[in-house]
Amino acid sequence: MALWRAYQRALTVHPWKVQVLTAGSLMGLGDIISQQLVEKRGLRGHQTGRTLTMAFLGCGFVDYPDALLTNYYLWPAVQLANFYLVPLHYRLAVVQCVAVIWNSYLSWKAHRL
Repeated sequence: MALWRAYQRALTVHPWKVQVLTAGSLMGLGDIISQQLVEKRGLRGHQTGRTLTMAFLGCGFVDYPDALLTNYYLWPAVQLANFYLVPLHYRLAVVQCVAVIWNSYLSWKAHRL
C-alpha cells in the first residue's frame, strides 16, 4: 500500500514523467510476459533488447492513451468503466494495465518464429 501511495504522490507532482514511465514499464512488462509465459524462453533465452525496444516504444506513445486499444472489442467496455469510475489522473494507468495483456499478445505475434 505504501508503494501505491508513493505512486499517487509522484503522479500528482510529476504527472507527465510518471505517465511516461508507467507506459514504458507496462509495455516492457507485456514483452516479458510474452517471452516468459507465452513463448517459454526462460532466462537464458530472454531477448533483453526486444524488451527494451518495447519499453522505449511504450514511452513514446504515452501521449495517446485513448488510441492504444481502439478498434478492439475489449476497448469500449474498458473505456466506459475508465471514464465513469476512475479519477482523471489514474486513467492512463488503468488503460496501460489493460494494455499489458494486449502488449503481450502483440509482442508474441510480432516475434513469432
